[in-house]
Amino acid sequence: MDAAGAALRRLLLLALCCAQAAAGGKVLPPPSNLSFSFVQMCTLNWTWSAPENISRSCDLEYSSDVVIDEVPQDKREWTKSLFRVTDTFLNAEMRFKVRSECKHDNASEPSRWVETSVQPKGVPGTAATDLDCVWHNLEYMDCKWLAGKNARNCTKYILFYWYDGLKSPKKCNNYSMHEGIFECVFSLTFPKVTNTYPTLSILVKDDSEEIRPVCASKNPTTLVKPAAPKAVMLSKVNDTIHLEWSESDTFPANCLYYEVEYRSDDMDTPRTIKVAYNHTSVPSVDPNTKYIFRVRAKPKSECYSSKLCSNWSKEKSIGEKPDSTFYFVLMITIPLIVAVSTIILLFYLKRLKILILPPIPDPREILKRMFGEQNEDSQSGAKDASVNAYNRLIKEEEIHSLVLTETLECSYSENENR
Repeated sequence: MDAAGAALRRLLLLALCCAQAAAGGKVLPPPSNLSFSFVQMCTLNWTWSAPENISRSCDLEYSSDVVIDEVPQDKREWTKSLFRVTDTFLNAEMRFKVRSECKHDNASEPSRWVETSVQPKGVPGTAATDLDCVWHNLEYMDCKWLAGKNARNCTKYILFYWYDGLKSPKKCNNYSMHEGIFECVFSLTFPKVTNTYPTLSILVKDDSEEIRPVCASKNPTTLVKPAAPKAVMLSKVNDTIHLEWSESDTFPANCLYYEVEYRSDDMDTPRTIKVAYNHTSVPSVDPNTKYIFRVRAKPKSECYSSKLCSNWSKEKSIGEKPDSTFYFVLMITIPLIVAVSTIILLFYLKRLKILILPPIPDPREILKRMFGEQNEDSQSGAKDASVNAYNRLIKEEEIHSLVLTETLECSYSENENR
């Protein structure tokens, strides 16, 4: 199918040249010896030779373009040089074409296109997909990707990276995989005073020839993500809150700006302040309201092309929020205290009433008590008299027995003396 397409394209170009020749236009000869070579793992250098028999009046230049899987990439360039450097597309057929043109010369026609291609290796659908990298805090690069739809489960992708300044591509060794997402992290640092950064080339492949490799060229400045600000400090003077946080140690001075977000219970939505330095103030705050703050950093466009911002810092708060629990307890306690106090007061009022206004006794009760006590006294008196008489009788008998005993003893003594 590819061979038939290429033959068809050549026939169309030949027909176009013939038509131009029939119309009387002068067609320039095409470049020759078109070839390519790898400058490094993800960069190709296309070279060609100048055409022969070009008039001196022709301001010769070359037009070149790149086609990926028969889709033009809108990367047409004009140059007077005999080479062009492009990125490599290893996961698809990459076709490069070039032709001769005379600049500002309407009497001649451009030459036919001369082209060559780089064919992909490996099984279609096995290359890594959705490659995405983030340069964290100008310290390390974190790249993630997914396996190709036709790749085996045992596929072990390997990531290599290179930039101008490295002698050879480096292999990333810090691999992990979670829920089908491959990840590799490698250190990437440059001097802090650097204003320009080299293009980063990334190659993801497998040792097996079955897996198609994939290349990507990244501009590091578009991948920058600062670290979240640390050591956020809050202070309040009168009705103004002052904030301050630590500056980044890895970013050049004045290459970051900050967003400060704060909220309170009285606000429907949080408010955001943009500041160029690592401190700011919020005036006219309510002293009886609790405010919560957090900060994040963003790269400045004059330093980096990244749209990524840092994570939010840890939330810090200042001020006192009225405690609803205290009010709830207070609402329960006050009625309870009032109720207990009322009961105690009523009890003492009743005692006081008894002391001031004692109750009037009922005459019937008095009479009943009086007669009842007399009956009880008479009954108890009779009972006591009988008890006393019995006791006297017992005593008399004891005395009589004692006298009789002594008389007998005396008689017995006298008889013995005789």
